Amino acid sequence: MQPTDIRDLSLEEIKTLVNEVGEKPYRVKQLWEWLWRKKARSFDDMSDLPKTFRSHLAERTVLRPLALVEEQRSQDGTVKCAFKTWDGHVVEGVLIPTPTRLTACISSQIGCSLTCSFCATGKLKRIRNLDAQEIYDQVVLIDELARKYYQQGLTNIVYMGMGEPLLNYANTMRSAERISAEDGLGMSPRRITVSTAGIAKMIRKLADDGARFNLALSLHAANDAKRDRIMPINEQNSLTELKDALRYYTRTTGKDVTFEYILLRGFNDSLADAQELVKYASDVHAKVNLIEYNPIDAGGFGRTDAQDAEAFQQHLDKKGIIARIRRSRGRDIDAACGQLANKNEPALKDGERVMK
Repeated sequence: MQPTDIRDLSLEEIKTLVNEVGEKPYRVKQLWEWLWRKKARSFDDMSDLPKTFRSHLAERTVLRPLALVEEQRSQDGTVKCAFKTWDGHVVEGVLIPTPTRLTACISSQIGCSLTCSFCATGKLKRIRNLDAQEIYDQVVLIDELARKYYQQGLTNIVYMGMGEPLLNYANTMRSAERISAEDGLGMSPRRITVSTAGIAKMIRKLADDGARFNLALSLHAANDAKRDRIMPINEQNSLTELKDALRYYTRTTGKDVTFEYILLRGFNDSLADAQELVKYASDVHAKVNLIEYNPIDAGGFGRTDAQDAEAFQQHLDKKGIIARIRRSRGRDIDAACGQLANKNEPALKDGERVMK
């Protein structure tokens, strides 16, 4: 049986632990700050805690930080990171710089089980969920890279890397809470976006649980026949079911949602497709991010021509749907949307790039 990671413990459990080892109550706050605000990577880092206290902690628990083991820089300044977990698995995250923001694209699972046909991550097997602290550590490490390369910290966080966040619900929620908490990283929830492929019951649960971050839905087609072809999850979560869940979410939280829509040449980029998207987005009061398709191995799709993409976007605008084209970044290092597939040296050495 693996020892308990101390960051798996709640504040109440930390209080119990401190009491059990005979320390004063004020040590609780010190320890909690070292774990979440000061971002300690070992018990030895906790310099103002007595050595005997640190020894007791090390006897009862472990502290297992994520390790940055490789970084690749794109010509456009994007940085793709390979992280290694305590049990030797590899997962990727991305630092995305633009003139107005520095965004961390982080992962929620090692691999993915959804097999979306346009996404390289979907061709990996799902190994396990990431713990909340492993998600949190991605933000910590990418923030360090932002300060190293751009002399400022992160401005935004998007859960759009490997995996489906709502299939790792508890860890997604706890990591977002720790990232935004005053005694954590202190980032505004308005700067955090969680993207889902669409699980209706979990979208309703987000609403019931009072999720404070932004929600994005990976839509990519506004009719069931097409969406079934590229996203098998749609067979259990139809567009009608998703619409009902999204309406419940917006009504309960008072927050709008965003649709992510990858333009696939000759598949979902016609004016007829645009009109279907207008109808669906109007019913949910959603805005739309149109995404350039990024080629993947055996993907079978092509990128929509720039002129056709502009026409698609303009049609949405004319019909009152707020839409923008999101330009790809990091494509030359396989760091762009849909390209994360562990094409990195640590993963190749350790056999993590296991294809379905």
